[in-house]
Amino acid sequence: MSSEVEIAAPGIGLPEEQQAEEERGLWGRAYDNIRTGNLGILPIVIGLALIIVFFSFKATNFFTADNFNNIIVQMAGLTMLAFGVVFVLLLGEIDLSIGYLSGIAALAVAEFQLPGSGHAYPGLVAILIAVALCSLIGGVQGSVVALVGVPSFVVTLAGLLIWQGVILQVLEIKGVIVIQDAWINDTANYYFTAERGWLIAGIVTALFALGTLGGVIAKRRAGVAVKRPVMIVAKVLGVAVACLGTVAISNHANVPQGLPLAGVLVVIFLIALTYLAKRTPFGRHVYAVGGNAEAARRAGINVARIRILVFMISGAMAGVGGVILAARLNSVDLNVGGGTLLLDAISAAVIGGTSLFGGRGEVRSALIGAAVIATVTNGLDTAGYKTGTIYIVTGVILLLAVTLDTIARRLQVRSGR
Repeated sequence: MSSEVEIAAPGIGLPEEQQAEEERGLWGRAYDNIRTGNLGILPIVIGLALIIVFFSFKATNFFTADNFNNIIVQMAGLTMLAFGVVFVLLLGEIDLSIGYLSGIAALAVAEFQLPGSGHAYPGLVAILIAVALCSLIGGVQGSVVALVGVPSFVVTLAGLLIWQGVILQVLEIKGVIVIQDAWINDTANYYFTAERGWLIAGIVTALFALGTLGGVIAKRRAGVAVKRPVMIVAKVLGVAVACLGTVAISNHANVPQGLPLAGVLVVIFLIALTYLAKRTPFGRHVYAVGGNAEAARRAGINVARIRILVFMISGAMAGVGGVILAARLNSVDLNVGGGTLLLDAISAAVIGGTSLFGGRGEVRSALIGAAVIATVTNGLDTAGYKTGTIYIVTGVILLLAVTLDTIARRLQVRSGR
């Protein structure tokens, strides 16, 4: 993955190889990326655009502001789970327990807010307890993987069965638990007014622009040559268009109207986790362990600690996703955490561009992949297709994504990258 800067001391030119790369320009680098299979998110974005165009003609109610808001809320919980999956996949591991772990979070938040139960906490406290519980469970599972050496597939498969059993044991007795706390339900059912939506879009755009500008100024002061300034400006404009466009569409919805809080939560976690992965030593260590665990160990990285923390992140994000999914239904029942949630979360990360082989991928991959899955599911359902068709189409998209990932890895190995 190419960086946006090249470091050169004042008065000293870039090496001949790097100078040649600069002279080749954008099209030359684009050709190299295609030749080596390093296509990034471009194929997924193009595919998503084609999916939207297709369903806009196929389903009458698909291309509407109301359905746009519906898709945002529909994909919010799934995206949270997929964020955690990205970190696990970066290590070359797998977490099969996240579906029912999100169910544990939903069960916990419902139980801890239940009036008259003797342990009815405020909604925010119940949410924190549920997320912390899932993070702790993730840490325990990660410890078995990292310290004992049991494959993550086996550990998390056992976790899947255990937490499914816990949910069944509790809810077979209690039945459906209705979530009555407004703070919890608002995570999936609250919509900002038009004015607040514009304010949020402006703040996000301004923060991104200021952060980008600050980074450029800092690099120039340090004698770092800014690479591809046009692309930097294009990214700022792209973020502005995405933020303002989303608010504009959401504000045109009828019922409900306004920007969904669930979408804002997704953006907050996207920013925070991207910073964690890209701008901190921990994030760099995650990529290093996923690329070559033995080399990372010899470099002084505590590989076991990184694995445990990553599984804790996966558990915490499953907890956040579980709370949003439960809030969307305002209740918890025997089906919580089940169905295709696990497969959809893993599919979202892989479809978005995260490699199954470790060491390659970004947090935004989860958001893009979840958008693809939610759009396809919503479009097929709106167009009147049966559930079986939805499964088939999602499976085909996943297979294509994994195939492209495998081909890209082989091409990069051949090119020596």
